[in-house]
Amino acid sequence: MTQTADAAQHQHAQQTVYRPGHPLDLLQTVGILVRGPGDPTMVIDGARIWMAFRTDAGIATLCLRQASDGVHAAAWGDGATEALDAAPRLCGSDDDPTGFDVSQHPMLTDVARRNPGIRLPRTDRVFDAVAGATLEQKVTGLQAFGAWRHVVSRFGERAPGPTPRPMFAAPPPEIWRTIPSWAWQRAGVEPPQSRTIVQAAAREPSIVRALTLASDGAGRDRVLTSLPGVGLWTSAETRLRALGDPDAVAIGDYHLPHEVGFALTGARTDDAGMLELLAPWAGHRQRIIRLIYASGIREPRRGPRLAPEDHRRR
Repeated sequence: MTQTADAAQHQHAQQTVYRPGHPLDLLQTVGILVRGPGDPTMVIDGARIWMAFRTDAGIATLCLRQASDGVHAAAWGDGATEALDAAPRLCGSDDDPTGFDVSQHPMLTDVARRNPGIRLPRTDRVFDAVAGATLEQKVTGLQAFGAWRHVVSRFGERAPGPTPRPMFAAPPPEIWRTIPSWAWQRAGVEPPQSRTIVQAAAREPSIVRALTLASDGAGRDRVLTSLPGVGLWTSAETRLRALGDPDAVAIGDYHLPHEVGFALTGARTDDAGMLELLAPWAGHRQRIIRLIYASGIREPRRGPRLAPEDHRRR
């Protein structure tokens, strides 16, 4: 992009400042949404977070930067106004920690004291969350991020604005439904996962409507797991990203029970043990998980990393 074109892009930005009435750590809050270092929909560029996504008005690029007077937001594209309206929710404005208390656990108390700005973000993009989580089923993060990058870059739409690298908004449901089998294979996506995404795309409007009527996590799980191929793990990942659900717990995650068990008791556990440990914080269990991640406490690795298999035709 030439300097003149770059300047023109900046001139067309819409801007605002979000001033939260509570502590906020932008990177710890919004940064959890990135799907790997090559995510075409999101770039963390120093202190700036860039996001590309669809709105009802069209594609938008949103740039967030935290400063002493708040979070400065700039947006480009047909969906710029809607993107700026979404910025506070992305920064956790809807997150309500009322009733959350870790005072009985010294480690969690210390982590919460040192990280008062952790909030739970909300994207309101249910289908994008379902598609991304489905690609992460039963594969390594490296494989899942690669699949997301391949599909979005090929079938998504180029994002407007002076982005630090080419960025793309994820394709809408109707495009996901038309992706040919050979393209799924080239992206490294197995047929069960591609079928789940295609079926979710076909039911996207009804799923979104049903979620608005669900009053709690169990109700949201019932809605999301009604989709063939979507289990409790995918539901929890969707609830966390799209809805900012403070009680979402990914049942069936390979690492999470071990990390929760080790952080809270010094020993690994399984899903049942994890749920028992998190039970005192029912309604806020995702907050405990976020604090555990922020603590830096990790179970020592017991062996080499899993080497991902690649069955794609070359």
